[in-house]
Amino acid sequence: MLLERVTLYHLRMELKAPFETSFERITHRDCILVEAAVGGVLGYGECVADRNPAYSYENTGTAWHIMEQYLIPALWGKQITHPAQFQDLVQWVRGHQMAKAGIEMALWDALGKKQGKSLREMLGGSRDRVEVGVSIGIKSSPQELVEVAASYLEAGYRRVKIKIKPGVDVAETQAMRAAYPDLPLQVDANSAYTLETARVLKPLDELNLLLIEQPLAEDDIWDHHHLQAAFKTPICLDESIHNPRHARQAIEMDACRIINIKPGRVGGLSQAVIIHDLCQEQNVPVWCGGMLETGVGRASNLAVASLANFTLPGDISASDRYYHEDITNETFTLNPDSTIGVPDKPGLGVTIDSKALKRVTVRSEVYLPE
Repeated sequence: MLLERVTLYHLRMELKAPFETSFERITHRDCILVEAAVGGVLGYGECVADRNPAYSYENTGTAWHIMEQYLIPALWGKQITHPAQFQDLVQWVRGHQMAKAGIEMALWDALGKKQGKSLREMLGGSRDRVEVGVSIGIKSSPQELVEVAASYLEAGYRRVKIKIKPGVDVAETQAMRAAYPDLPLQVDANSAYTLETARVLKPLDELNLLLIEQPLAEDDIWDHHHLQAAFKTPICLDESIHNPRHARQAIEMDACRIINIKPGRVGGLSQAVIIHDLCQEQNVPVWCGGMLETGVGRASNLAVASLANFTLPGDISASDRYYHEDITNETFTLNPDSTIGVPDKPGLGVTIDSKALKRVTVRSEVYLPE
């Protein structure tokens, strides 16, 4: 199939409530929706780069530029028989994994629609439901955190992740564990500590956590090796894993014992599957992290999380977790067993609500073959 047209939409969506991590507090979330006309169908992908280069050096501005100037032109006139071909065509573009992942997702969606296959089927997923949890941003006090967690547990979530940063870490986690002794609980530092300052987290080793996520620098693997040796709680890497090579290196040096796979962070679904397979071979469990996705990205995450080695609950959450109104006609709801169903219709299994899309679009541009 040949790429016939690409439309990019810069979206800005208001969150139901502010979301705070160790590096920023946001009230709106930006992303780029990719619409690819391929073989007579429309495929959709979500580039998860946000407005600010905080989680990653990528943001909506850089991603738009890279897609417009390099990634989209690389596809003109090329016969695409499998989305993974895209990686070979753009391998010369260093980095910019989120930009690449957004376009690759649109190709997966289009090909699935052409073939009448769901993304889960195309990726080799084995579950029709995946276990999910909820991620809670930094709150003003341990008491508020426990109260917010209570509301999500009442809604049906059975695993909770809390964000931490220096000064907002041990007391908050201890409060959560005291309130919920048996709750599957994990913490996420988003690279807020150094090898030296991370020593303050040692009391977390006594709280029976599932994992401590990305405590050290976003580009570090080696110091995580030293930190893991000092902790009995599994260290999980997120920001440090940009590709399958990084995953292999982290496993070989025991820098972590769990890996968070975000397709956007690693360059696309094809790369996420490679990392999944590598971790499965090495008996390293994985789970699917979230980037406050729209229904497009959420559908993709559910499909990839249906693979066999995604044995820990993902940060996928229901459609009503972050937004009053999403851009897809389909919504994802939480089942009583803290799972969400994986779409089984062709491609991503979702359709776009054009009116909602128009309301949240900041900018759009159509690209045609040269």
